[in-house]
Amino acid sequence: MFRERILITVKTYPTLSRKYGETVCTAGLRPDGSWVRLYPVPFRRLEDGEQYRKFDWLECDVTRSTKDPRPETYHPTDVHQLVPAGHMDTAHNWRERRQLVLGKGKVYTRLQTLIDGAKANQMSLAIFKPTRITDFIWEEEDRDWDGKKLAEMRNRANQGEMFAEESWRQTFDVIRKLPFSFSYRFEDDAGKSSELQVLDWEAGALFWKCVWGGDTEKAALAKVRQKYFDDFTKKDLHFFLGTTQEFHFRAPNPWVIIGVFPIPHEPQGELF
Repeated sequence: MFRERILITVKTYPTLSRKYGETVCTAGLRPDGSWVRLYPVPFRRLEDGEQYRKFDWLECDVTRSTKDPRPETYHPTDVHQLVPAGHMDTAHNWRERRQLVLGKGKVYTRLQTLIDGAKANQMSLAIFKPTRITDFIWEEEDRDWDGKKLAEMRNRANQGEMFAEESWRQTFDVIRKLPFSFSYRFEDDAGKSSELQVLDWEAGALFWKCVWGGDTEKAALAKVRQKYFDDFTKKDLHFFLGTTQEFHFRAPNPWVIIGVFPIPHEPQGELF
């Protein structure tokens, strides 16, 4: 066990785990620009004062994962330590964020380098700069969570294996499943065309905000695309990429987009 200071840059849309229940993949950068993945994090079961935002600093004790072979994965020793210890704002045209993410963090521009690195188990998190973004699309998915997984998860919850407090077991509702998956199509600096799924929590949250605000699903999807394609591609857009544990070694391309970094363009000669 040891203590880490992590700038949170990634929170994925919640998924279901038979063992851990509803979890969020959280990842971020140490002050030196290296990556840490925190998993599992029962984010929506944290108290209000413990729930952190993107670009909050966390200071917490972690242990190296013994079941997840990906090199950056750690378990939070105590999820109640995941309390913000500061926030990195966007002052001076995102200066501090720019210095850490793009200055100290390593930025990749060729996807094959990342594929090779994952297969060698040298990396499972990365910052990637696409050369050209060609589209933002969606596909319809199952509208409900897997019934067997949900039943097993609820059974574990009823047995008290997931919730430390009885009140959570009685009141907690699993987050609604997204009925669509989102993806970017892009080219890298070798001219390689790729399509990667976007798991960013904010994309799903925007979709539901529009639907619950009275939009049709079609209109909500158009608004997600407007933000992620029309708006973000006008900026110096970078992707935060990650691999999933299930496909880290198995898939021809195990990477997905777990977050986006739509940083404003900086005048030439004033990068940092």
